[in-house]
Amino acid sequence: MTARVAVNRFWQMAFGEGLVRTPEDFGSQGERPTHPRLLDWLSRDFIENGWDVKALMKKIVMSATYRQSSLPRGQLEKFDPDNRLLARGPRHRLPAEMIRDAALAASGLLVERQGGPPAMPYEVKMSFKSRDHAKGPDLYRRSVYTHWQRTGPAPVMMALDAAKRDVCSVKRERTATPLQALVLLNATQFAEAARVFGERLVAGHGDDTSALIERAFRSLTGRRPGEKEAAI
Repeated sequence: MTARVAVNRFWQMAFGEGLVRTPEDFGSQGERPTHPRLLDWLSRDFIENGWDVKALMKKIVMSATYRQSSLPRGQLEKFDPDNRLLARGPRHRLPAEMIRDAALAASGLLVERQGGPPAMPYEVKMSFKSRDHAKGPDLYRRSVYTHWQRTGPAPVMMALDAAKRDVCSVKRERTATPLQALVLLNATQFAEAARVFGERLVAGHGDDTSALIERAFRSLTGRRPGEKEAAI
């Protein structure tokens, strides 16, 4: 049971939904797994490999199921809107911490040093219980090191649907609000990441617009742009 619960959480991290879609309830009141034999096989494999999380995640993301296109084909969108058949790749938004880390990584600002005390990144000036931000490299540490108080959580993280830590949560709500767009366009850490990313592109490619576009697109999406995308 422990292995099944763990595997389901990691599957949910990669696909947006677990093989059991009620991760908060693995009992008789919860949903049955969409692919019970797959869940059992992954659980047994997880145990036999010494509970190696990296090996499990590598197996999931290198699978043909994960590497499918996320675009629905034929009647799939009509008959399987929730992708319970796993007939297409995952299509979901990154969680709050990964959105920030991805922006910092793309710009080259992300500090990958491990361990140490909590860091104080930029905050919204008028936020509840706002604090002075750190100086230097601590501003750009991974989000897992962000200082967090139960009664005063990080405002940017909350806007991007991070879970409050005063109660246990195994699955976050996903919302789409104007506030999220405002944070991504105007929050200091995102504006600074965009500026530094732009500086790196210009420094590397100068006035070569086509090379600059391709590098920017590939850095942010992991693939080269198509003709129509490059033209836009």
